[in-house]
Amino acid sequence: QVQLVESGGGLVQPGGSLRLSCAASGSIFSIGYMRWYRQAPGKQREWVATVTSGGSTFYVTSVKGRFTISRDNAKNTVYLQMNSLEPEDTAVYYCNANIQYASRWSDYWGQGTQVTVSS
Repeated sequence: QVQLVESGGGLVQPGGSLRLSCAASGSIFSIGYMRWYRQAPGKQREWVATVTSGGSTFYVTSVKGRFTISRDNAKNTVYLQMNSLEPEDTAVYYCNANIQYASRWSDYWGQGTQVTVSS
């Protein structure tokens, strides 16, 4: 089986920073894209950022210049460095990855980590 486990969420003041991590474990053969999504109360889940297996990165407009996605392939881990946080960034953040397990590619999700931006 494959598991994604997020960590690093918490409460931070506006303008502050947090770094989220998401580690994949299990009998993983390969990992393709890795993504972060978020879901604010009463809103639909929103894509935030993607890093491809080749290291290309993509962001939703609202976080460009503030958030940085990266990955450590040796650790099967994706990170989201969040700077200049705003109250509007408050949400549960989920990681998502396309993983090859037992000769099959599937999408996997983490359980989510809460990020609260408030003074």
